[in-house]
Amino acid sequence: MGEKVVAGRIDLSDRQLYRDKLRRCLTGLERLLAEKRFDRPRNLMGLEIELNLAGADGMPKMLNAQVLERIASRDFQTELAMFNLEVNIAPHPLGGRVFDRLAEELRTSLAYADRKAGELDAGIVMIGILPTLDRDDLVSTNLSAVDRYALLNDQIVAARGEDFALDIDGVERLTCTSKSIAPEAACTSVQLHLQVTPGRFADVWNAAQAVTAAQIAVGANSPFLFGRELWRESRPPLFQQSTDTRPPELQAQGVRPRTWFGERWISSAHELFEENLRFFPALLPICDDEEPLDVLDAGGIPELHELVLHNGTVYRWNRPVYGIADGVPHLRVENRVLPAGPTITDVIANAAFYYGLVRALAEESRPVWTRLPFEAAAANFDAACKHGIEARLQWPRRGRYGGTAEVDAVTLVRDELLPLAAAGLDAWGVEPADRDLYLGVVEERCRRRANGATWQAATFHRALETGMTRDAALAATTRRYRELSLAGEPVHAWPVGLPEPVPAG
Repeated sequence: MGEKVVAGRIDLSDRQLYRDKLRRCLTGLERLLAEKRFDRPRNLMGLEIELNLAGADGMPKMLNAQVLERIASRDFQTELAMFNLEVNIAPHPLGGRVFDRLAEELRTSLAYADRKAGELDAGIVMIGILPTLDRDDLVSTNLSAVDRYALLNDQIVAARGEDFALDIDGVERLTCTSKSIAPEAACTSVQLHLQVTPGRFADVWNAAQAVTAAQIAVGANSPFLFGRELWRESRPPLFQQSTDTRPPELQAQGVRPRTWFGERWISSAHELFEENLRFFPALLPICDDEEPLDVLDAGGIPELHELVLHNGTVYRWNRPVYGIADGVPHLRVENRVLPAGPTITDVIANAAFYYGLVRALAEESRPVWTRLPFEAAAANFDAACKHGIEARLQWPRRGRYGGTAEVDAVTLVRDELLPLAAAGLDAWGVEPADRDLYLGVVEERCRRRANGATWQAATFHRALETGMTRDAALAATTRRYRELSLAGEPVHAWPVGLPEPVPAG
């Protein structure tokens, strides 16, 4: 959805034109794949992080346009609501000390952005869902003043035809309605990109789907919404429900949601793009002047604008991406599973775990997706979102017995997945010092059964025990979170609870 979109009136003929253009784009993609026009292996990765703006009191600040004006860097962009920003890190080759370099770039960028936000009495908070958000914060009047967000909101609301229903049953239950997609803005995430060749795409995507549950289990950081303690990672159910174009009748018919885990393992990238056209009506039927097949006939590389725009309105947790760099097309797997935060070290540790693990699993002689039913992978994802680091997951048995068994997420990550991730990072050529430092962070979370979600929940309950109201406890937890996040120690080392007040005099 980073495309520049100009809002305008959409009439009935636009949808048919757009559908026809999408089909020509898909044919263009098929030709590019058949003619082997895609980039050679380059082992490139990149990341984006969505951020929150909050005041010294921990409450959200609707100031992104003013903060961006002060930051004045193309690395920072608007996001859906006025309390959101996004930072984009340029692609890096996977290898050497890449993770240390990424960490240093992020520290520099976020410290600068935080200083600029401070000029407006605001600060950056890198967290999955800001605990102090209230329903009154997530309304259409607080959407960023950007055409594409207004148009997207109008189109999703029109497709649904009624209020959005939020119903998340976790530690506590939240039920409410919204007249807009604004609650989606509560979800701030890390997106990990990996450029892959067409021949490797399916194996990498399947591997990424298989490990989503492990990613969430160790990285959960979104336990609160609207004052309620919900799932350990509440972003996925919130995102699905707040963008759901299906009224209850279509849900009952089995129509697929636009925020989607998927329903099968794949054998090519083309299958995902084709599914997006077959299952999902256009939300933004805006046609570009380019004729992709004419461009191909002339020996050029088409931008495939309509395909890219449509693809950006289907919210898969692992999304296929078509792009062009230096005149050469490429494919990426965009992993959208992880929440933002808690610290830069934690974000980079999550990235190292992911990139190492997908490399190792994609190259196994008996791939995990040939031994794990897709339905089990989807159920694992839900279990990890609900229970976080305490989740129990289905995973293929080792050895000759076959089948799957239920295993504690911590045991699975520590005993099986971390060694695979280490082997995968070695295969990328990552320096052992980087490998050990960042995978060691994930290992410590497993050892202590601690992550951002467990810290937030435990600190909130400690605050309640001191006699604070729920709202005061959430605000105090948020302030303490920001303080510790800025200090930079990874979350497993954070002391639970609020600091003791300093005696006067």
